[in-house]
Amino acid sequence: MKNIMLKIEGMQIDMDGEENKIELVTEGKLYEKEDAVYLVYEETEVSGMKGCTTSVKLSQDKIYMKRFGRLKSEIIFEKGKRYMTHYHTPYGVFDMEVLTQDMNYSITDAKKGGVHIEYFINLEGMTESQNKLNITIM
Repeated sequence: MKNIMLKIEGMQIDMDGEENKIELVTEGKLYEKEDAVYLVYEETEVSGMKGCTTSVKLSQDKIYMKRFGRLKSEIIFEKGKRYMTHYHTPYGVFDMEVLTQDMNYSITDAKKGGVHIEYFINLEGMTESQNKLNITIM
């Protein structure tokens, strides 16, 4: 397991065209297990998810994102595929649908690189947004 620094940039555009951006630089860990690379980090107030740990599993054609703690979610990103899941919040559990438009990642032998994901989220059929997530391993 290697200690790393991560720069996490997220952008969400709602149905009205309003953009919401976050940027977070945090410590994390990187490790490899069974042909996959894992990035693990603690969320902060900046992301609105303080008290959560996020684990990102990078496999050949899928990216798995799991959150533990105050908020719980598990999302599978696979280009061109829809994924149904549940989003656990302090206010209840919501049905969430994720459609991945684009995704890629590259990590060098020096454990530097990045992850890029573009996706749509539909939450309970009430809220829809287009999202971009970039994670840079510094």
